[in-house]
Amino acid sequence: MYVDEALVAHLALYTRRGDAGETGLYGSKRVKKDSPRVEAYGNIDELNSCIGVAVSVSKHEEITRNLKWIQGKLFVAGADLASELTEGQPDRVPRIGSDDTKKLEQMIDDLQEKLPRLTSFILPGGVPLSAHLHLARSVCRRAERSVVTLARAEKVNLELMPFLNRLSTYLFNAARQTNVLEGSEDEVWRTG
Repeated sequence: MYVDEALVAHLALYTRRGDAGETGLYGSKRVKKDSPRVEAYGNIDELNSCIGVAVSVSKHEEITRNLKWIQGKLFVAGADLASELTEGQPDRVPRIGSDDTKKLEQMIDDLQEKLPRLTSFILPGGVPLSAHLHLARSVCRRAERSVVTLARAEKVNLELMPFLNRLSTYLFNAARQTNVLEGSEDEVWRTG
């Protein structure tokens, strides 16, 4: 029986090219797996996974729809970070843009209208979806910090920072709205 070795190699789920602690960026450049760029897009990947867990427990159509849109944009953000910016050359990957941040701002405004005024710090938690969204928010903050770190060392799409900043705000408000929808009050943080 004839076996097309090229096809079999293509179907393998492992390549062994990362065994020495390096990975490839979009294109052919190889970098260490602990580089600031890989750290940044790894944090975006983790955030997307956290949001996937939230989607899996969501019973709320609007929140689910928004989270799925966010997941798509996080794939864009990951590709954006895995692709170095090169001046004078056509961009071959999608990039996060100001329109994405504006859409998040509209989503935040829509939620804000439905929420009671916040007068105290609240503890992350509540119903399961709310707790997952709070976890995603904290991972989003870490992703944002890693992009800031990367931007000090290398050229990056600066639209990523406001996008991630607004995303953490959206996730916070969505967590609060979920508690409202499911009849659970946010737990106020009290000193002592």
